[in-house]
Amino acid sequence: MNYFLIIILAVLIGTYLLDLVVDTLNARHVKTELPEEFGDCYDADKYKKSQEYLRENTRFGIVSDSIVTPVTIAFILFGGFNFVDQFARSFNLGSILTGLIFAGVLMLASQILLIPFSIYSTFVIEERYGFNKTTPKTFVLDILKTCLLGAVIGGIILSVVLWFFEKAGPWAWLYCWIAITLFQLFLIFIAPVIIMPICNKFFPLEKGDLKNAINDYAGSQDFKMKGVFTMDGSKRSTKSNAFFTGFGKFRRIVLFDTLMEKHTTEELVSVLAHEMGHYKKRHILKSMIISILTTGLMFYILSLFINNRDLFAAFRMQEMSIYASLLFFAFLYAPIEMILSVFGNMLSRRNEYEADSYSVKTYKKPLSMIAALKKLSVENLSNLTPHPLKVFLSYSHPPVLERIRAIRKMDL
Repeated sequence: MNYFLIIILAVLIGTYLLDLVVDTLNARHVKTELPEEFGDCYDADKYKKSQEYLRENTRFGIVSDSIVTPVTIAFILFGGFNFVDQFARSFNLGSILTGLIFAGVLMLASQILLIPFSIYSTFVIEERYGFNKTTPKTFVLDILKTCLLGAVIGGIILSVVLWFFEKAGPWAWLYCWIAITLFQLFLIFIAPVIIMPICNKFFPLEKGDLKNAINDYAGSQDFKMKGVFTMDGSKRSTKSNAFFTGFGKFRRIVLFDTLMEKHTTEELVSVLAHEMGHYKKRHILKSMIISILTTGLMFYILSLFINNRDLFAAFRMQEMSIYASLLFFAFLYAPIEMILSVFGNMLSRRNEYEADSYSVKTYKKPLSMIAALKKLSVENLSNLTPHPLKVFLSYSHPPVLERIRAIRKMDL
């Protein structure tokens, strides 16, 4: 048997089994007794509801994976990629346009496969637990906008990569790395003002006590920004969040409108101070550098597998191409990507502790930060006691109880 096929099947099945074990352990790790820290904000019924929410999402995830993984394996074994490739080649266009058709058809097929799962998650599970605010119209428009953005941005990236690998010889991976890095930096700058408003509306924070408190704190930290904005998160869900986006003059902090409805001014400033802490501690810059370096590694390894006959044989392909090489390489790169993501999550969790510390030490209201974390957990029905293996493999944030303990131990 083709050894590439063995590796790819092992990766797909191994990933499925690992997720199954970890998710099962995580669901069974839920504590029936409410943690003492949350005794003042969780009643017994709501805590039970959070546990049911975790279990239902876990079951749904397992069912989804149990369908998608076999479909993917069958598509490989029965020559599905070759069928799509022959369809793309039937238009007799150039290699780049043929590659765009090939990728576009696969992206569309993947989207169609996933839509039923997304519908059930949004309109059954999220609805059942009181989170869903998405209308059918918004749901459909989100899919169309996502596909359009993916086609435009993905099409540009794919075209550039194909052109360099066709024209630049052995140094193509380096030119791709440079070009894609520059394009990603460009997207980071324009995303807050061009891309993100396509799916959500952003409004400058209205004048009042909250805006004054934020401006006073930002001024005390010499933090210059475009402003603080609210986002219509309630258009889709009752869940709340806040995030930092953009660079330079486009730098801004965004609050979900749902967040503002449920938190005091001091709690909101504590959350914003946390987001500012990510910038002050250079977490965003460091993450960007790591992302750039890992992208370079990926392109170099990719260059070693372009038009590999054995790899194409594993996918039952009749003809070789650079565009198919990119996709097939993704299957081989998945284990490396998973390992990198584990280390990335470890770094991210450390950054979250540092941002919490920055917020508490500069705003000097630890109880407000703790209250904000508690409310966010209760409002979003977060898992208070995740399994350590689940945290290690996939949590970008530390469990909320660990964050609260760390804050309480700070020497202020």
